[in-house]
Amino acid sequence: MRPALPTLFLLTLLPLVAGCDQLSAALGLPNPQKAEAEGRAIGSACRHAGRSLEDCYALNAGASKAAVFAGWREMNDYMMEHKLEVVPSQIPPAPRQQAAAPEAARPAAGH
Repeated sequence: MRPALPTLFLLTLLPLVAGCDQLSAALGLPNPQKAEAEGRAIGSACRHAGRSLEDCYALNAGASKAAVFAGWREMNDYMMEHKLEVVPSQIPPAPRQQAAAPEAARPAAGH
C-alpha cells in the first residue's frame, strides 16, 4: 500500500496544477508571450499607419521596444514586398492637456 500513497497524493494535486495559467491570470501576473505579441501588433500597426518608430515608442511607452521594433520591421518588409501604401489615421488627435507649471517657476507666497 505504500507506493499508492504518493500516486494518490499526485492525483489530488493534478486539478490544481492544471489551472496554473488561469491562476496566473487571476493573480495579474504578466504573461511574457502576450506582451511580446502585443508589442509586435503595436509596431505593425504603427508602420501600417505611417508612424515613425520613434513616435511609436513615445506613444506606447509601456510596450517592449524590442517587440515593437520587430513588429514594425516585419510590417515594413511586408509592405515593401507587396508594394502597399501607408493608411493614415482618420481620427483627429486628442487635444493635449497643458502640463502644470513647475513649482520652482512659481514665486513663493509672502516673499
